[in-house]
Amino acid sequence: MRITEKGQVTIPVEVRRRLGLQPGDEVEFIIEGNRARIVRAASTPPRGRRIVKRLRGTGDVDLSTDEIMALTRNG
Repeated sequence: MRITEKGQVTIPVEVRRRLGLQPGDEVEFIIEGNRARIVRAASTPPRGRRIVKRLRGTGDVDLSTDEIMALTRNG
């Protein structure tokens, strides 16, 4: 792996999968002697919460919650 001039490195897909890292996640580096460990930052909210936060207020349906629930129950 090569570090770019900006100090960036690509985390391999298998490592991201095993750690459950998604785009937008924050990570921390823990230095132990002459080694560094990468871990998910403690402050990173779960993926579901990030998705809900990003989507909140973006709906364009002019229906109340009760009207939407009636459609799902009756249709």
